[in-house]
Amino acid sequence: MPRDPEATLQLASQLIARASVSPQDAGCQDLLRQRLQALGFVCRELPAGPPEWRVRNLWALRRGAAAQPPLLVFAGHTDVVPSGPPQAWASDPFEPQLRDGRLYGRGASDMKSSLAAMVVAVEDFLAAHPRPAGSIGFVLTSDEEGPARDGTLRVCEELQRLGERPTWCIVGEPTSSRVLGDVIKNGRRGSLSGRLLVQGVQGHVAYPDQARNPVHLAAAALAELAAMRWDEGDADFPPTTWQISNIHAGTGAGNVIPGELEVLFNFRFGPASSAAELQRRLVAVLQRHQLPHTLQWTLGAEPFRTPAGALSRTLQQAIAAETGVRAELSTTGGTSDARFLARICDQVVEFGPPNATIHQVDECIEVACLEPLAAIYRRTLEALLA
Repeated sequence: MPRDPEATLQLASQLIARASVSPQDAGCQDLLRQRLQALGFVCRELPAGPPEWRVRNLWALRRGAAAQPPLLVFAGHTDVVPSGPPQAWASDPFEPQLRDGRLYGRGASDMKSSLAAMVVAVEDFLAAHPRPAGSIGFVLTSDEEGPARDGTLRVCEELQRLGERPTWCIVGEPTSSRVLGDVIKNGRRGSLSGRLLVQGVQGHVAYPDQARNPVHLAAAALAELAAMRWDEGDADFPPTTWQISNIHAGTGAGNVIPGELEVLFNFRFGPASSAAELQRRLVAVLQRHQLPHTLQWTLGAEPFRTPAGALSRTLQQAIAAETGVRAELSTTGGTSDARFLARICDQVVEFGPPNATIHQVDECIEVACLEPLAAIYRRTLEALLA
């Protein structure tokens, strides 16, 4: 019997209806686990994190028939960012709504539609190929939109312990830009953040000789850092960027010279520079300007890159066959859980629906994208595992 042509829409709607604000899962993984177990997947729950930030993780695996089956893993997150004031939305963010050919709700694009499409794709694939040569896995977490300390990272550590090494991995992040299928992410830049505290001496603005203004002390150094060319990038990555994200000084009074300046900043960098080299160069500027300071570093992510290979070519062919679009490989954008999966899998890419409304009020996805997205995932399964 042919399946319901709206299977992906229905499953995506069921997921959106679960208010899974990070780190909450709100039953999303239970729903997906039931669908996967019905297909013969062995599912293992891997909860992690402290009581105040308890994270749900799921590893699901269906072994292939080959003696040494290749393993294709679908990965994604069931958590979403907060909706903001519900009254700012045209409809309740956790009540999926269909309007003007679009499905509205928090997570519609990021990334519950991808999860629905992945599961439906596997259902269709196994209906046609009940005993495929290759294995299929799912890595699901409720801690991608949060600190990302107890989600996919922990699952990857467990897979290493079990000796499971995926051959290929597709992360369902919303990578498409203008139309479904125009962008595949085959890498991401690293993220290095810093908290700089410049010490001064507080005083009255009328008596600057009795104070030491940290804003004035830091101005030349910050201007130099903002103007620096950190590297030239490479064929796949743009040059490293340095941006101040927050800057604060003062007591709130207009007649007080501040005693301390706080500057929060971030590097986005590719393989052309290491985190250690960027740290060294920044500290050298501060020392040259003789700034009295303390500095705290947070390395959020190392860059990763998957060279063009079997996975990206197969996915490009599936996209072209389904949509007629020629997908571009790209490393732009922020970080994702692909950075953890790249530690245990040589070929990791991200592919999903258009991202124009992610994290916005009235987040939505065109309904016309849903079944083609599932079909692209199914075509990829057929090419790699059947």
